[in-house]
Parts: sequence; C-alpha cells; structure tokens
Amino acid sequence: MDLLAQGAEAKLFRDKDKVIKERIAKGYRHHDIDLGLRRFRTRREAKVLQKLDDMQFPAPKFHDFCDKRMTITMDFVEGPVLRDVLSSKAQVPQDEYQELAQRVGKQIGQLHMNDIIHGDLTTSNMILEGHMNKTNSTLKFIDFGLSKFSDKAEDKAVDLHLLDRALESTHSDLYPQIFKDALEAYKKANPNAAKVLERLSKVQKRGRHKK
Repeated sequence: MDLLAQGAEAKLFRDKDKVIKERIAKGYRHHDIDLGLRRFRTRREAKVLQKLDDMQFPAPKFHDFCDKRMTITMDFVEGPVLRDVLSSKAQVPQDEYQELAQRVGKQIGQLHMNDIIHGDLTTSNMILEGHMNKTNSTLKFIDFGLSKFSDKAEDKAVDLHLLDRALESTHSDLYPQIFKDALEAYKKANPNAAKVLERLSKVQKRGRHKK
C-alpha cells in the first residue's frame, strides 16, 4: 500500500483501485476518549457513505469499515480536484465555469434534500472524474470525515457558508458569480431550499460581524 495523504485526523492509503482511510490516534487525548471519538466518527462516516451508495450519489463507492482498526475502505477516484480544474484556464474554457458551478450546487442540494451535511465543502474535496471527456465526466464529492445527518436548516446553511468562504478565498477571480450559479442550481435540486437560504443570510451576517 502507498500513502496518499495524511491530515490531522487520518491517513489515506492506496491499495490498487481501493483507498483505505485510517483514523489516527491522538496522544494528547485521554485514551478512552480518543478511542470513543474515532470509533464514533468512523461509524458515522461509514453510514453516510452507505447512504450515498443507496442514493447513487457521485462519491467514492463504499466497501467496508472496521471500528477496531478505525478504517474505511472505498474506491479510489481518478481525476483532478475541482480546485485545480477551475484554476487552470487551459483545462476549462471560461464558458464552462458556470456549468461546473451548477453541478456543484445541484449535488449539494441532493445531499441536503437527504439530510446529509458534508461539513467540509471545498473544491479540494471534489474530483472531476473523466474530465477530459466533457460529455461523460462525473463530479464526485470526497472526504466525508466531518459529515453527519441533520434535518436542521442551520446545519445546511453553515454547509453552504463554508462553500461560500472557500470559493471566495480559493477562486477569487470567479467569485461571487461562481457561488451565485451554485445557489441557483441548489434551489432547483432542493425543494426546501428557501428555508436554508433564509438561514444562510443570517449565518453570513454573523460571519461579517465577527470580522
């Protein structure tokens, strides 16, 4: 197995066409607390991935998990992260940015309609699989380590707010239009969008007051 990446919470290993995510122990936490947190988060992420499979949502296909080794096994997704695609004028002509933004918004709407909160919506956590084939490319969301189930408009609004902040900081040349395009598609995909967007306005105001 090859180490793909290591973050604050987990290591990612590639084993042929699979990815194994292993949540790592935190020495600064009490052993029992650390064990409980990692087990809870591993189980919760596995449940989210299983739900995504049931929905046929574009994400890494879930295979299994082990809450003793704190691992989740899923498919490896081949392709560039959306962050790099949007940042490269050579890969994506100007007239395709809007279409990509709409795909992002539509898929977030599908998540929220099913009461799934991603928790870390950035273009680094989206992969454009088959991006060289414009008619069949698939935008897959990855890294559901902070995900959860929630029917609260507040949680969904915070999810969108995180995307808004990420787009502003990472794709300032396309912002704010890229977020507006995403929201338009979100409204069409999520029948309950009005309540979420009303809450989003309040969340954004809170954010501005903190600056």
